[in-house]
Amino acid sequence: MEAEQTNHRVPIRELVRYYLRLGLVGFGGPVALVGQMEREMVGEKKWLTREEMREGIAVCQSLPGPLAIQVGIWISFIRGGFWGAWAGGWAFILPNFVIVATLGALYVHFGGLPWVTAIFYGVSPAVIALILHSCYRLTKLGMDDCLQWALAAVAFAVTLAVRAEVAWIFLAAGAVGILYYGSLFRPRSSASTTSSLLLGVPLVAGVGGDVALGTMLGKLFTFFLKAGSLTFGSGLVIVPFLEKGLVQQTGWLNEREFLVAVAMGMMSPGPVVITATFVGYLVAGFWGALVATIGIFLPSFLLVLIVAPVLLRYRTNLNVQGFIKGAYGAAIGTILGACVLLGRIAVGDWLTGLVTLVSLVVLFRWKVSNPLLIAAAAVIGLIAFPLLQPTWVFVK
Repeated sequence: MEAEQTNHRVPIRELVRYYLRLGLVGFGGPVALVGQMEREMVGEKKWLTREEMREGIAVCQSLPGPLAIQVGIWISFIRGGFWGAWAGGWAFILPNFVIVATLGALYVHFGGLPWVTAIFYGVSPAVIALILHSCYRLTKLGMDDCLQWALAAVAFAVTLAVRAEVAWIFLAAGAVGILYYGSLFRPRSSASTTSSLLLGVPLVAGVGGDVALGTMLGKLFTFFLKAGSLTFGSGLVIVPFLEKGLVQQTGWLNEREFLVAVAMGMMSPGPVVITATFVGYLVAGFWGALVATIGIFLPSFLLVLIVAPVLLRYRTNLNVQGFIKGAYGAAIGTILGACVLLGRIAVGDWLTGLVTLVSLVVLFRWKVSNPLLIAAAAVIGLIAFPLLQPTWVFVK
């Protein structure tokens, strides 16, 4: 039965239909989106095995770029081939692009959207709950032993210490996985050099993006191509890179505009790095939004389509499996670390703390849908913000 699942092909139109829906109703950031894909594709649709999902998460977390879209491209590739990957990936992005570009147009036209702060106040603690709930599901999916938990603890500590995800922690964890689970210290039977090939792929991610272009569109594309190529993991940890480039170095945005852009990425469905679309619109209108979106996501397509065929060819190799198990442990640790960093921004008083706790209880007890939870949290924010008037929102 498992062999049938592994070789199962899904029509491209079905992949497009699924990812259009996920891009429209999928809230909570990368971990929540990956958790939703795991729940629906492994548990409900039976499009994937647990092992295939775990492979996808570990490999994509070890590559630069946004996690959720890379896992979506990965799944689309192994079920729909090369063209399925392109179709499914862009279908995932399209609804979010339309929503955020529209919000950007409204923001520019009306000189700001006062209700954004109120919605952010209510939604952001619910996002924390979604991340924690999804991370719990991911630990059940792929955390098998004490070594993986030890690697997760190290990655968690490093993420908190440097306030960002770093490439070497995934590579180092993968190397430990090769040593512990692989064939290096075992009788030579199926050993191969594939693991070194896999380890080398992330190191080529930062090529390009330094060409000085004369137009603002060119500069936007180059900047976001760098962001998609050089920053690792979930959407929130790309924020320090974007803040330094957009506010400190280029001066394209002021601090408040940047925080509003991040809020738009958090509050809208789909991948959090759709923040790039909002930034692009503020800087250069619709075409700025378009080139920024292409720039931030294009490296994900190229990297996944380079790595996926290599991994599929050598997926039974002990060293490849060892790398995946080690990197998966690091992925769980960095996700939890990013959740703590986000929590410092999202939870600042008794109400936001209560929203986080109640959201967790609702998710674990009643398994309410993500859009419904986000909608309820948004209403709470709209009602409570004018009454409490918290001064810490968009300041912390």
